[in-house]
Amino acid sequence: MRALREVPRAVWLLACGTFVNMVVSVGFAFVFLYATGPRGLGAGAAGVLVGVGGAGLVAGNFTGGWYGDRFGHRRVLLCAAVVAGVLLAAVPGVPTPALYGVLPVAQYASGVQRAAQSALVAVIVPEGVRRQAFAVVRAAANGGFTVGPVLGALVATRFSYDWLYVGEGVGSVGLAWWTARVVPAVRGVTRRRGRSGPGGHGGPDGGVRGALRARPGVLVLLPAIVVIDVVYRQQYSTFPVFLADHGMDARVYGTLLAVNGGILLCLEVPVAVVLRKRSPLRVVGVGLVLVGAGYGVLLVGVGVGSAVVMMALLTLGEALYKTTATAYVADQAPEHVVGRFQSLYAGASISGVVLAAPLGGGLYAVAPGVVWPVCAALGVGAGVAVLVAGRVLRPRRPYPFPSPGAAAPSTPPRGLRPLDPGRR
Repeated sequence: MRALREVPRAVWLLACGTFVNMVVSVGFAFVFLYATGPRGLGAGAAGVLVGVGGAGLVAGNFTGGWYGDRFGHRRVLLCAAVVAGVLLAAVPGVPTPALYGVLPVAQYASGVQRAAQSALVAVIVPEGVRRQAFAVVRAAANGGFTVGPVLGALVATRFSYDWLYVGEGVGSVGLAWWTARVVPAVRGVTRRRGRSGPGGHGGPDGGVRGALRARPGVLVLLPAIVVIDVVYRQQYSTFPVFLADHGMDARVYGTLLAVNGGILLCLEVPVAVVLRKRSPLRVVGVGLVLVGAGYGVLLVGVGVGSAVVMMALLTLGEALYKTTATAYVADQAPEHVVGRFQSLYAGASISGVVLAAPLGGGLYAVAPGVVWPVCAALGVGAGVAVLVAGRVLRPRRPYPFPSPGAAAPSTPPRGLRPLDPGRR
C-alpha cells in the first residue's frame, strides 16, 4: 500500500522495538498484586503506591517534550529509557518503603520516554504521512501490550513477580539501544534566541502560550482529550465492577478486553490510511462521539450483547481519534515547540490514569445509575465541541509541507536534517 510505503524505514524499525518493549512492560499492571502479595502491604498502602506511580507517569508525559525541545528528542528518549530501565530492574532489591520513591521516578522516566518518542516521530516524519506513521507505532504498542499481560501472569505465577520488573528494566534499556541504532540522529529542535515562530506567533523565547493562542483548534482539542480519556478509562475501573454487579464475571470482562485489542489491531492502521486526507478535527470529533455512544448503549440494556456493542463502539472511536489527534497536534506545532505540543497531548491523553478511577468510582458508589449517562453526555459533548471547531476554524499549516499525496518538499523544515535516503 503506497500510503504505508511513505512511512520512513526508521519508524517501522522503531515500531518493532516498541512492540518488544511493550511485551515486557507489564510491571505497572501488576503493582497492586505485587505490593499486596510478596511485599505484604495492605490494600490501602498498595493503592497509594499505584496512585503515586500513576502520577509520576502522567507528570513525565507532560514534561518530556520540554526536555526534548531543549536537548533533542532522540537524546531525551535514550536517557529516559535507560533511567527507567535501571530503576525498574532494581525494584526486586529495593526495600519496601523505598518503593514509594523508586516507582514514581521510574514511571516519570517512562512518561518522559513516551512523550519524547511521539515528538521524535513527529520530527522525522513529514506532514501528510504522520497519521499512518503514528498508527504504525500505536499498532505495535497495542500488539505488544495484548501479549504482555498474558506472559506476565505466567511469569508471576510460575516464577516470581520480581522477574516482571527485571524483564521490563532490560526491555527499556534494550529499547534505548535499539533506538540509537535504527533512528538516525536529527538536529534537535531547541530554543533559539531572536527568532520568531512561524507566522510571527509564539517565538522560541515566548514559550508555548503564544503558539497555542495562534492555534485555537489545539486549544479546543486538548481539554476534549482530557474529558474523553477520563470517560474512556472507565472501562478499566468502574465498568468491571458494573459487570460484576450484573452477574458477569472476570471471563466476560477479559473477553471484552480481547474484543478491544482485536479490533484495534485489525483497524487502526487501515483507518489511518483511508482517512488520512479527511479533516483531522472531524475524524477526531466522530471518534469522541462514538466513545460517548458506546457508554450510551449501556442505557438500553445490560447483558453480554450490549457490553460487546459498547466495547466495539469504544474501540472504533479510539481507532479514529487517538492516532489522528496525535498527528494533528504534531502538524500544528511550530518547530521550536514540537516536543512541548506533543507533551501536552501525551499528558492529556493519559490523564485518565489518575482521574478516571477516583471520579468514576466515587460517582458509582453514590449513584450507580448516573455513571453511564454522564459518560455518554461527556463523550458526545467533547466530540461535538471538536466537530464544531473543525467546521469553523481554518486549518493552520505551520510548515511548508505539501498536502497529503503531493510531492515531497525539496528542502526540509528549518532545524531538521533529512533522513539518510539509504535508511528510508
